[in-house]
Amino acid sequence: MDCKHMSRENRSITAADIMPLDQYETIRADKRQEAILRKKLTRLAVGPNATIMFETWDSMWLQIQEMLRIEKGGEAQVPDEIAAYDPMVPKGSELTATLLFEVADPVKRDAFLRTIGGVEDHIALQVGGETIRARPEGDVERTRESDGKASAVHFLHFDFTPSAIAAWKSGEGQAMVVIDHPNYGHAALIGADARSYLARECF
Repeated sequence: MDCKHMSRENRSITAADIMPLDQYETIRADKRQEAILRKKLTRLAVGPNATIMFETWDSMWLQIQEMLRIEKGGEAQVPDEIAAYDPMVPKGSELTATLLFEVADPVKRDAFLRTIGGVEDHIALQVGGETIRARPEGDVERTRESDGKASAVHFLHFDFTPSAIAAWKSGEGQAMVVIDHPNYGHAALIGADARSYLARECF
């Protein structure tokens, strides 16, 4: 099901992994179907307004291919897309995730985001008695210092200790996503299938 490249085993995406658009079109439908199936394991609601999506080599590769398809920048665009998305490929001792805060009504969304300023400092995974605090991706907008409004999208790293990796892989106990912001306190259990899949893909 997954793309198999040497750089995938090295947990990075290189220009050699990127397919020309005409070749990508021939497999695009299959890859998008794979993505739908993958999201069933990697996408999780955390309370009524937050969704976390754990990333993998394959999800980031697909994102790059789709950006190239949309913007049609050719080979010249490839380095910028790799620079943008490769940092979110899990590097062997971490999980990475995109966290979205979603409120349908724009006015209510704006008001909600102003109540959860600094939320990026209140996100964690819990497994095996350990708490792994989120580390936001560098140089990405989080909470605006000017007015304390949180970003609707957060790109996160969870740096695991060896014991936390072992606990995750063991499948024992519970693994959870926790948001403990004073104005948005919610948690969600990570299912056994999702935990097993991420163990294979990310550690």
